[in-house]
Amino acid sequence: MDTSVLVAGVAGFKEAATLATPSARLLREWLEEDTFTWLVTQEILNEYTEVLARLGVRRAVIGKIVNLLRDEAELIEPTHSIRAEPDPDDAPLWECADTGAADFIVTLNPTHFPQSKLTAKVIAPGQMPPSSRKHRVLRRRRQ
Repeated sequence: MDTSVLVAGVAGFKEAATLATPSARLLREWLEEDTFTWLVTQEILNEYTEVLARLGVRRAVIGKIVNLLRDEAELIEPTHSIRAEPDPDDAPLWECADTGAADFIVTLNPTHFPQSKLTAKVIAPGQMPPSSRKHRVLRRRRQ
């Protein structure tokens, strides 16, 4: 999950009754219906934290988001480096997707994730995620 999608989703939660953006709806579906396995690395969690803080999201909200992801997402330890082009800053997402054998990458910046260079399908919030792969063994969420 690209940082742009998380930021747009968090912003969309301000209007909780309507979930104003496709990113907010995607986050809500993940929270309530466990629709996909969210893959993260420690570096991605750090980026989420830094970007949300820079955008003025309250520390308590950032803490809740990061703690939720630590509890519910699948933490990936990248096994190798990847040179991400055109945006080298996206390398942690490429590495996470590659090491974790992700089915898809959700982004608002598809030009940063050229499909020809990735095995994961690049989609935008609101697009149907691919479901051709076998389901992952999921950690059960705390009730």
